[in-house]
Amino acid sequence: MTSVGLPFQCDARLSFADFALDAHIDLPLSGTTALFGPSGGGKSTLLRIIAGLERRAQGRVVFDGDVWADSDAGRFVPSHQRPVGIVFQDGRLFAHLTVARNLRYADRRSRHAARGREIDFDTVVERLALAPLLDRRPGTLSGGERQRVALGRTLLTRPSLLLLDEPLSALDRGRKADILPYLRDLPHAFGIPALYVSHAVEEIVQFARTVIVLSEGRVRGIGPVAEMLERVDMHPVTGRFEAGALLEARVVGHDDHWHLTRLDLEGQALVMPMLSSLGLGEVVRLRVRARDVTLAVVRPDGISTRNILSGVVDRIVEEHDTAFAEVSVAIGQQRLRARVTREAVDALSLRVGAAVHTLIKSASFDRRGLISTPPAATGSPPASTR
Repeated sequence: MTSVGLPFQCDARLSFADFALDAHIDLPLSGTTALFGPSGGGKSTLLRIIAGLERRAQGRVVFDGDVWADSDAGRFVPSHQRPVGIVFQDGRLFAHLTVARNLRYADRRSRHAARGREIDFDTVVERLALAPLLDRRPGTLSGGERQRVALGRTLLTRPSLLLLDEPLSALDRGRKADILPYLRDLPHAFGIPALYVSHAVEEIVQFARTVIVLSEGRVRGIGPVAEMLERVDMHPVTGRFEAGALLEARVVGHDDHWHLTRLDLEGQALVMPMLSSLGLGEVVRLRVRARDVTLAVVRPDGISTRNILSGVVDRIVEEHDTAFAEVSVAIGQQRLRARVTREAVDALSLRVGAAVHTLIKSASFDRRGLISTPPAATGSPPASTR
């Protein structure tokens, strides 16, 4: 498992007739880092530059001390010589080969690579549940199955860095849900950092710890995914309507009678519709939209809302060109956001430092935005414990 990030620097410039990319990134890569932003913002172009697929790009690309490109020094390492594994939207499998032969093709070509002892055919097949598919051809697979095979083939190239270019964009919601757990676990299971391109908030909150926000060819921010989603200045990119917060809570029980999962967040109780696959003690991340949070200065009683968290107002950002304000509430070491009217802020006398109660409907927890902490690098994901 990658515990210490591998240094990565990218100073990339590339101009087209109607678009210019000028991106500067310097951060350690560990686990999954999301390249996030609206369509047409330059995410896939930047990924192609990192992969060595854009020779015209100017600047430098350095990963773990290896210089892959330096236009000033006249250095350019071709794509096939860079230890990167790329998964595109369409998988790009060999249609005339079975799944097994697609995988073996990559395995044979890279088994003498430096990382060859860390990744083997049987482990990849097991981790991606590919055994039932080995004798089939790509044309007989569902979209999600094809992407799992594409992931397996990419892993068997023994890369040092995974580049995932919107691998879920062609899948419907059900098939996305099927493949997300595999995408979440792979960087940790194989110790390979990943750069994951997406314009969908519900995808990056699933497993990214760090996000690079890219818009109109420029890096607008780099930081923990929760922090980037909370920042009001990121709204033009992340989407004001989808703005919210990420909370981490620990599973403390499952209620079979009421079909609820019970969680502990900073010593306070949360409940949500049952997800029995989560084990006791497992830490989960929940995305709660600011528009789904209500504030009260007196703890309410006799209402149907079951999730009421006590906290302290730590920031109020009023939007003077609209009727609304964003209120950030500290709950222990975490933060929740509420989108309320400016009139409500005034009527409730809300101010920084004021004690408040946040009301969240269980149904507003976004299941697409719920993940568990990655399982250990070996073995199967934890079974449900009740």
